[in-house]
Amino acid sequence: MNGGGSSSLRSALSYCVQQVRNYDYHHYLCLLELPTEMRKAAFALRAFNVETARAMDVASDPKIGLMRLLWWQEAIDKLYTKKPINHPAAQALSWAISEHNISKPWLKRSVDARIRDAQREVDDIPESIAELEKYAEDTVSTLLYNTLQAGGTGSTTADHAASHIGKASGLVLLLKSLPYHCTRNRHQSYIPADLAEKHGLLVKQGGRLEILLDNDSREGLSNVVFEIASVANAHLLKARELAGKVPAEAKPVLLHSVPVQVLLDSLNKVQFDVFDPRIQRGVLGVPPLLFQFKLKWYSWRAMF
Repeated sequence: MNGGGSSSLRSALSYCVQQVRNYDYHHYLCLLELPTEMRKAAFALRAFNVETARAMDVASDPKIGLMRLLWWQEAIDKLYTKKPINHPAAQALSWAISEHNISKPWLKRSVDARIRDAQREVDDIPESIAELEKYAEDTVSTLLYNTLQAGGTGSTTADHAASHIGKASGLVLLLKSLPYHCTRNRHQSYIPADLAEKHGLLVKQGGRLEILLDNDSREGLSNVVFEIASVANAHLLKARELAGKVPAEAKPVLLHSVPVQVLLDSLNKVQFDVFDPRIQRGVLGVPPLLFQFKLKWYSWRAMF
């Protein structure tokens, strides 16, 4: 991918591409389908998302992870006052902001949502799927809004579709990461209390509510996953209903619907058991070539 004018910017953009490729491979493949003039900014935005999404996971101490997120919160303010920051993803983001007039509120909303999530106590369980949808909107949909902005589309219909795709994407990726979060004792954060109670996963231990995840609760968890996946699927269908009114230049950005569809299909094949190892194989549970074929097919048909 061609960078900007300076070698330092080319290096920063190259860093962004590698980060997305290493830690968000299915979206890396999606970004390759974008027009060249939009691609650099899209990789800068997606790398920013990788940095903030992984902040808590790469830290040995949650306080360090939170400090990283607070650093990014402050960095965004600095970028909009043109203060230089010695971080490749921040440098690339600074270029994207000045080159494409990227909206600050959406970037801020994304980091603020991750900070709130990081500050939650282990026993702070969301009450309903609506809370997870809000988190997905704030972290994933906002990223799509910024990418559409980088492409200069200016379509409210495209934004509306992006909102639904972002919510669907955020929900299914939370489901896929449940086994990982269980090992880090953060699984309560992403299973709504109302669904946990409905399917017999909510128990009271030591005076506080906890979500029980063991071999006996596997069926109940699959039922919870099915309900959340159904909400994600409904968002995907709503987005696709808008396809006829979305400008052609916005459709490549909305190809992020493809990973959602693939993951929903993979979950369906394993009866919504997120602990089934087949979900973690290949790209979202399918062979890489099959994933790329689906992506190319949607791209070629100008669908999402």
